[in-house]
Amino acid sequence: MTRPRVLLATRNGKKLAELRRILSDSVDITLIGIELVGIDDVPASDEPAETGETFAENALIKARAGAAHTGLVAVADDSGLSVRALGGMPGVLSARWAGRDRDDAANLDLVLDQLADVPEGRREAAFLCAAAVVSPDGTEHVVEGRMPGRIIHVPRGTGGFGYDPVFIADGQRRTNAELAPDEKDAISHRGSAFRALVPTLALVVGRVGHRDSDETGPNTA
Repeated sequence: MTRPRVLLATRNGKKLAELRRILSDSVDITLIGIELVGIDDVPASDEPAETGETFAENALIKARAGAAHTGLVAVADDSGLSVRALGGMPGVLSARWAGRDRDDAANLDLVLDQLADVPEGRREAAFLCAAAVVSPDGTEHVVEGRMPGRIIHVPRGTGGFGYDPVFIADGQRRTNAELAPDEKDAISHRGSAFRALVPTLALVVGRVGHRDSDETGPNTA
């Protein structure tokens, strides 16, 4: 019996590995036997423009595009850093804060430069995530996760990606980049959002699989 396939609609290799790790730890996903595939496992397509004003809007844009292109149930997220001293920015611009052609290091350096004169007690921040599941029949569901913490002055650690080396979550002494993957997953914004998404994802995949079975199964009338 062919396992149902679910598209993880991201081209970020590190994020893809993280999402696979989080979802693969779910009992619901294991029981259904879902095969999690990435963008590189399906026919090539243009990347949709992330024109939403919120994380939820951008997550839906990516999941809708993935479902429409592949005919699979698609899961996508949009996430980023919200810094209180920067009025909630970079927000949805987190991945391109230093410019569309810049990288994680440039984004991180710009945030540190902008916070250079901000004292320790005013460096509160949070990682935010919206995770969406969209099925080819138009079913849509979005959940959100939050990871509060603060921005330190000097990057530490080699794990994670993005702003992880300068972010310490509440209750932690190490940066996200110093945490082991499973430690980060347990408290992260993406971990929280995707764990909350799993029950709906399982229901959607189960319904789609049942419908496909009805459509392709033998006629017993």
